[in-house]
Amino acid sequence: MYKESVLPRVLEQVVNCKDEIAQFYLMDCIIQVFPDEYHLQTLDVLLGACPQLQPSVDIKTVLSQLMERLSNYAASSAEVLPEFLQVEAFSKLSNAIGKVIEAHVDMPTVGVVTLYSSLLKFTLHVHPDRLDYADQVLGACVKKLSGKGKIEDNKATKQIVALLSAPLEKYNDIVTTLKLSNYPHVMEYLDNETNKVMATVIISSVMKNKTHVSTADKVEALFELIKGLIKDLDGTFDDEIDEDDFNEEQNSVARLIQMLTNEDPEEMFKIICTVRKHILTGGPKRLVFTVPPLFFSSLKLVRQLQGPEENPFGDDTTTTPKKIFQLLNQTIEALSIIPAPELALRLYLQCAEAANDCELEPVAYEFFTQAYILYEEEISDSKAQITALHLIIGTLQRMHVFGVENRDTLTHKATGYSAKLLKKPDQCRAVYSCAHLFWVDDQENMKDGERVLICLKRALRIANAAQQMSSATRGSTGSVALFVEILNKYLYFFEKGNPHITVASIQSLMELITTELQSDSTTPDQATDAFFASTLRYIQFQKQKGGAMGDKYEPIKASSIA
Repeated sequence: MYKESVLPRVLEQVVNCKDEIAQFYLMDCIIQVFPDEYHLQTLDVLLGACPQLQPSVDIKTVLSQLMERLSNYAASSAEVLPEFLQVEAFSKLSNAIGKVIEAHVDMPTVGVVTLYSSLLKFTLHVHPDRLDYADQVLGACVKKLSGKGKIEDNKATKQIVALLSAPLEKYNDIVTTLKLSNYPHVMEYLDNETNKVMATVIISSVMKNKTHVSTADKVEALFELIKGLIKDLDGTFDDEIDEDDFNEEQNSVARLIQMLTNEDPEEMFKIICTVRKHILTGGPKRLVFTVPPLFFSSLKLVRQLQGPEENPFGDDTTTTPKKIFQLLNQTIEALSIIPAPELALRLYLQCAEAANDCELEPVAYEFFTQAYILYEEEISDSKAQITALHLIIGTLQRMHVFGVENRDTLTHKATGYSAKLLKKPDQCRAVYSCAHLFWVDDQENMKDGERVLICLKRALRIANAAQQMSSATRGSTGSVALFVEILNKYLYFFEKGNPHITVASIQSLMELITTELQSDSTTPDQATDAFFASTLRYIQFQKQKGGAMGDKYEPIKASSIA
């Protein structure tokens, strides 16, 4: 009765009334009042009336409400889905939308996109397994938008974001979304700012669902989608962009790079090359964010390859640590355009350590050489020099791959840099840190007690000179913190069994500190007093503990000083 009598007569009245307000209201009533299954069985008739309505009727809202009702009906029970297939609901709605847009020549862009957004949501609810349907909707939308250029209308761009977000929300998997060939074509109609918003939505989806994008082809497709965050789309950097927003965007790209993994070394190397190709187009402001995560993904692959199964005679197509190191070296050189010498130095040292783990002495030496050149030529700020020098010393101390000659060259350079720092306290701390370069616990051939003692004595002389300078310029010798720090180094090497660090040398240094603390010219310093008291307590603790270490500490007279 509804199909043959009620609906045709009602629609006839609606079409003939010619009043746009009445038509919209009556169509809305029909959609809201009658049951879902009625609409499903009479789609032909209902949709046939839509192009006949007045051009000024808000047809997009009418059709959107109809599709929303049908989507909810489909979601209510799996049992009703065969009905949708039986009546070919998707093709009928798709054809109807095409006819409505053709009939309404002046329909604004927001109306066109809203209709396709509603149709896509309907498709994803009713036919979630039919990716071809979803792609068809996106393709139809692209066809209707062709020739319009970048869409500036704010409402329309919001609808495009909703359209593009729908597959992400439905599938919770960017890899599935990447199969939609028309997806990137829709994104091309977004203005630069909205393109960035959409790219952020895509990255958020990957992070939220912990999606691992595991092939180079998929990474290529993904980075094409998020290129708004990777590079300046119009070739110029927007100086007015908020710095915090920019940093957050680039940090999200950095997090994404960590999600790109594959257990197969060959495919992982392709992924790394693909990411590198994209991020190097990002300009100087972005590289400091995007290069480090790429680096550590590459070093992870290096360590994966360093096992005994690696074929040293592999052909040119085989991924080897050497090939990855060459790529990384070229990538660091790209940082020179920023310039970012402190970051480049850290990355050179990370590479040197990885080369050390792979037993590649020439490669490790080359990375250290590059780090030293950067230190000498690019790093001039005194604070940056101190940080860089301690990084160099710490990394060099862990290296075991170097032969005697290479190690001596690098160690000599590091100790030379230490003595050339601007401030005496900084000099002193760097020099006593260099003592660790001559004593490595688990390597017998790297234990030179005499040179350790030379470093510590030189540190003492510098500490003494610092006090004299302070006395000459300020009238007081300043704090004795440096002496206490050096005493702790003496105790460290004493425990490690360095025969050149004697009880007598420790005792005399303790007495020197005590004398200085009691001197009127010494500036009072609670932190230093507490540090020295803790050191003395530690000596007492070791004596009371007994055993071999207790016997070692027994001759040191700490109680009388305390």
